[in-house]
Amino acid sequence: MHTRQNADVAVLIGRFQPFHNGHAALLRRALATAPKVVVVLGSSFHARSAKNPFTWQERAAMISTTLADEERERISFVALRDYYEDARWSNAVREKVAEAAPGAGRVALIGYFKDASSYYLNHFPQWELIAAEMEEDIDATAIRRILFEAEDIDVSMKVIEGLVPATVRQYWRAWTLLPHYAGLVEEHRQIEKYKAAWSAAPYAPIFSTVDAVVKAAGHVLLVKRGGFPGKGLWALPGGFVEPRERLLHSALRELAEETRLGVLASMLEGALIDVKVFDHPDRSQRGRTITHAHFFDLRVERLPETEAADDAAQAVWTPIGELAAMEDMFFEDHFHILNHFLRLKED
Repeated sequence: MHTRQNADVAVLIGRFQPFHNGHAALLRRALATAPKVVVVLGSSFHARSAKNPFTWQERAAMISTTLADEERERISFVALRDYYEDARWSNAVREKVAEAAPGAGRVALIGYFKDASSYYLNHFPQWELIAAEMEEDIDATAIRRILFEAEDIDVSMKVIEGLVPATVRQYWRAWTLLPHYAGLVEEHRQIEKYKAAWSAAPYAPIFSTVDAVVKAAGHVLLVKRGGFPGKGLWALPGGFVEPRERLLHSALRELAEETRLGVLASMLEGALIDVKVFDHPDRSQRGRTITHAHFFDLRVERLPETEAADDAAQAVWTPIGELAAMEDMFFEDHFHILNHFLRLKED
């Protein structure tokens, strides 16, 4: 496009799961606004899930297929993790943009106020907000549903023909041949089944869960999930609070059921260091789930015995020094929970 450019850099933030025609319209607006565009790929470094099926590298490649060579040279892609804390997240966005476009004086933020999830656009008062009109009201969640529920890939490609750029559909078709696709289809099916079980409730349920961060001898206790959602991913021992339980007792019960940890409950109670609530509305695919993470530091030199049980496929003492490299192997926000207590990432 050859409209007048009035900013040094334009910023477009999104998850792009997947990149659709609505996103493409916003990207065209960004390219028309500034000579350089920074595309911030949110929810990066997550393990694949039905909600985040594409890695940030795949999303960057997907978007690039829709661009001319001259446009690709003007765009920088930056990967941004979910911090589940608004101030920390917006600070990280500004730092990433500054790194990608050093010295930029005038920054324009391109966005579309779709629903409550668009509130993030208000976190950057120092940038010029260009609230674009969406040419089409396209729902990425509905597109993912088509991807995971259609029995024939040709049928799904036909259904989304007017919603997704042609090059993205071609990328998508090849992507479904990769080994992880079948697992994501099954995870989507299980999550939809889970939600259907609560569909008759008079209002959307809010679930209360507990998680246990247990530290000992430079290690932390992890479980590998044996079922969907998150089958095969690393997680903290934990689960749903039962109707007559106090939170601490619930955390101790889940810890015992999943790991058979060879430590008395009274010793664990004495080792409790902190309890933190994690309540971001999007932290779980299953619905609004508020968890209370309990941090125990056993302060022992030898690792207690463990044995995987209940719905855990494995229970493993993992060196704390190895956790940072495992970020994309964790279920939901469990890496974020570990990062909060153990300070695994400097940012």
